[in-house]
Amino acid sequence: MSGNPPKLRDLASSCPQVAEPRPYHHGDLRAALLASAEAELAERGMEGFSLRSVAKRAGVSHAAPAHHFGDAQGLLTALATEGFRQFHAAQTAREAVADKDPASQLVAAGLGYVDFAMARPTLFRLLWQSERPNFSDPDLEVAARAAYQHLVDQVMAAGGRSGADEAAAWAVSHGLADLLAAGRLKGLGSLPAEARDAMVAEIIRRVLPSAG
Repeated sequence: MSGNPPKLRDLASSCPQVAEPRPYHHGDLRAALLASAEAELAERGMEGFSLRSVAKRAGVSHAAPAHHFGDAQGLLTALATEGFRQFHAAQTAREAVADKDPASQLVAAGLGYVDFAMARPTLFRLLWQSERPNFSDPDLEVAARAAYQHLVDQVMAAGGRSGADEAAAWAVSHGLADLLAAGRLKGLGSLPAEARDAMVAEIIRRVLPSAG
């Protein structure tokens, strides 16, 4: 790959952050509620999640989240929708500074997968491990499908010929992202970022369709 990889702290700059949100000002209530929802999930888990707790964290009335999202599932669905968009953005950020050949672009997408999981572990788990969002919601369905189609397109461009090639690339990228975000790959996760990225890239390259 060429260029400098994006820093983890830059990946979430265009969407709500896991932090105590600012008091509500006109125009940013939806963003504040999404930020509060992500922070609540990180701190309390799904069991402690409620519209009331999100509203309290955002510093708004109890009715505000219901007005915007209907109920807790509606809020989590909106958060997952934004999450898939940011997941896609993390991949394209890596691809933008990678070499333009298909193999390098696929590796970059995998690195973006890892970036997102490590920078936004709570959101990563919501996308892939939770049944609380309504995945039949049209907006969420479109965002999730676009993220997966991006993977398919990258695999096919790199020489993939079957669903097995798609599954292999997805399984390796997702597995690395999940294990690193959970702190399970301690040896790999403890490496300096540049060395970790190089090893992740090498692992992904081993399952490239063209390598078979």
